[in-house]
Amino acid sequence: MGCSKILSLLASFLVLLSCCNSCLGSARKLTSLYKPPQMVLKYHNGKLLEGNLPVSILWYGKFTPAQKSIVSDFFLSLNPSSKSLHSLKKTTPSVSQWWGNVQTYMKNAQKKQTHVILSKQTTDENYSMGKTVTRAQISELSQRVNSKTGTITLVLTDKDVTVEGMCMSSCGFHGSNKMKNSAFIWVGNSVTQCPGQCAWPFHQPIYGPQDKPLGAPNGDVGLDGMIINIATLLSGTVTNPFGNGYFQGTADAPLEVSSACPGVYGKGAYPGYAGNLLKDTATGGSYNAHGVNGRKYLLPALFNPSTSECSTLV
Repeated sequence: MGCSKILSLLASFLVLLSCCNSCLGSARKLTSLYKPPQMVLKYHNGKLLEGNLPVSILWYGKFTPAQKSIVSDFFLSLNPSSKSLHSLKKTTPSVSQWWGNVQTYMKNAQKKQTHVILSKQTTDENYSMGKTVTRAQISELSQRVNSKTGTITLVLTDKDVTVEGMCMSSCGFHGSNKMKNSAFIWVGNSVTQCPGQCAWPFHQPIYGPQDKPLGAPNGDVGLDGMIINIATLLSGTVTNPFGNGYFQGTADAPLEVSSACPGVYGKGAYPGYAGNLLKDTATGGSYNAHGVNGRKYLLPALFNPSTSECSTLV
């Protein structure tokens, strides 16, 4: 091949390379300019659970007194007494500070602050509905315990109870009785059924990075996992009790205050990593919130309407 032809081909190649670099440069500039739209949990003008809010608990199965106290202390920590609140000021961050994020939504909707009151607790150790329970039966169980207006009933099932959809689609759910302006929440103890799904990060996940699980702050993988799911559903129930409150997406598959921030517990969180958390040097348990009676809890991040980001306590 002659030198002139080689030079001609080389010139053509340089022109082509210049065009490619120009295109790539434009692509890089366009990518750097692109910003994904901010998530917004829109208020759909429906009723919210405001003011004094009694919460009743149905313990379905053979829960121990120690397990019951973990959950009871969590609810007492949401709106602690003045004496408890004074002691908690020295041990921040606290459960009540986490609950303050929910109160922001109430304020923005011009509603009263929600004051959670732990009401009656009932135990069904005889499994009156059996050990395989449907969602409809969960609703029925909640009505047995409390059918009063403006309340929440929490149905908690033990590790030997299988609930419709558990592990396959959810670790819990919330529903309502619009006629009575009341709601219910179900959460199951997943420790023997699907802890990798419903008790993470206290158990290795069913998929993804298989890092060493975190220590459960109260020494009970099942119950500490339940606290995460209870907190997630409680925040969603108060701010979207009847499907027309705060959410993004469709009403039948909404992203709510906490479900909009899955797997986020501390700053720097990413899929498979819960974030930078506090650690109890005595027990090795990981946590991000202090509660009454010396309790420590790991609570999910909540979507902050002021910053349009997932807000963590640590």
